[in-house]
Amino acid sequence: MGLFDNIGDKVAENAENIKSGIDKAGDFVDEKTGDKYKDQVDKAQDFAKDQVDKLATDKK
Repeated sequence: MGLFDNIGDKVAENAENIKSGIDKAGDFVDEKTGDKYKDQVDKAQDFAKDQVDKLATDKK
């Protein structure tokens, strides 16, 4: 059993906390850059949250 075998289970258990962290990280970047890259940050946040949802759904 490898290190990453249970990652999907852990993501499924903590999906909302992970997505909250993604939002906080994006807000931090926006704040530090004066919203200069807001569109790109928002796209990255959406992509990351979609991947979390995908992992969480695969494990339900």
